[in-house]
Amino acid sequence: MAQVLEFKLPDLGEGLTEAEIVRWLVQVGDVVAIDQPVVEVETAKASVEVPCPYGGVVTARYGEEGAELPVGAPLLTVAVGEPDAEPTAGSGNVLVGYGTSEAPGRRRRVRPAALTGGGTGTGEGARVNGGAGPGAAVNGSAPAPAAGLPVTAVPPGGPVPVISPLVRRLAREGGLDLRQLAGSGPDGLILRADVEHALRAKAGQDSGRTAEVPVAAAAAPASASASVSGEVRIPLKGIRGAVADKLSRSRREIPDATCWVDADATELMRARAAMNAAGGSKISLLALLARICSAALARFPELNSSVDTEAREVVQHPYVHLGFAAQTERGLVVPVVRDAHARDAESLTAEFARLTGAAREGTLTPSELTGGTFTLNNYGVFGVDGSTPIVNHPEAAMLGVGRIIPKPWVHEGELAVRQVVQLSLTFDHRVCDGGTAGGFLRYVADCVEQPAVLLRTL
Repeated sequence: MAQVLEFKLPDLGEGLTEAEIVRWLVQVGDVVAIDQPVVEVETAKASVEVPCPYGGVVTARYGEEGAELPVGAPLLTVAVGEPDAEPTAGSGNVLVGYGTSEAPGRRRRVRPAALTGGGTGTGEGARVNGGAGPGAAVNGSAPAPAAGLPVTAVPPGGPVPVISPLVRRLAREGGLDLRQLAGSGPDGLILRADVEHALRAKAGQDSGRTAEVPVAAAAAPASASASVSGEVRIPLKGIRGAVADKLSRSRREIPDATCWVDADATELMRARAAMNAAGGSKISLLALLARICSAALARFPELNSSVDTEAREVVQHPYVHLGFAAQTERGLVVPVVRDAHARDAESLTAEFARLTGAAREGTLTPSELTGGTFTLNNYGVFGVDGSTPIVNHPEAAMLGVGRIIPKPWVHEGELAVRQVVQLSLTFDHRVCDGGTAGGFLRYVADCVEQPAVLLRTL
């Protein structure tokens, strides 16, 4: 007899509470495999294909394309145990921070377990510019590994540390069990390079590594080298090397300082919802924050500048070329939206989407990665509240935006639950003093709390 399991919208790890259904990838009556993408959803931060942890026959879908669902709301139901259907056990491989080993309808946040072979790194679930945290080895059994594949210590039923749907699809098409791979990314994150290496090993084409290679060495990318003592050395080259050089130069040359403030983003979220409910193209939260930044830079032009060290002059720019931090499988990149000050929210949304897509595909041109005058860093997508961003040299400032989550807040003299976000501004102290930086950040917070403030300045 078939068992009907309900698959709910998982926590996408972005600090928000809802997502919009962009496109259904399955129909009622379709047979789906475990970890098959079933729906494409969009949050204020990104668009992602959501894989289903159950295999079976789709019996119902909840929500039409264009509808917004809260996290935890039913997405679809699957009858498992039907002929030609998958086994009833869930994979646990929905997204980082979401497990399926418990009974349907229950949900728990799970931190990705550090993988055997350890090391240090900055986790994808809490990535900020800078800091790293030590990984801890985890004991636990795992499925028997295929020949030539490194072993991971992911507990049975727990989530596999994979973020990219591309990596999942590549593994699925190659017949790989992601639980048998040790990720070389931060905190054991499984990257595309790990899957490609495992595919080569599985096909007997990888002469550089065999099953006899120590786990710590096998978990590293093909370009890494391991010493006899088990140390792993990963060359700083490519995008990772370029990022390292730029951040080091920023720290050497820019005397930076950081200030921050908590803001009630409830009204901004309501304004965005009202705009999107009115029809037309959907407006992203990032686009609204970009509009706020452009207005703030018009009032505080000192922060839209750079320092000419040879001439000993501060150069204020008459335009806003807005960079935004984007995490890709190849590393952190900062695409630039040209003339952001002259774009409306709809145009900004479209340009953010285009550049984000190009960043993920690795097709950004040099002109799309250079020339920025100010950077917007939305690290809330990684589930963190705050950070002290490193200024993107040769710019003079960067605004950081944490996750937006319900918190107790005094609103109109009474304690209430509101959508709160932490905003942080790191700035070059050579271009201005704290009064200017504080004024800029306070104006941004005022616009977040009362979007009408922005309308008065347009």
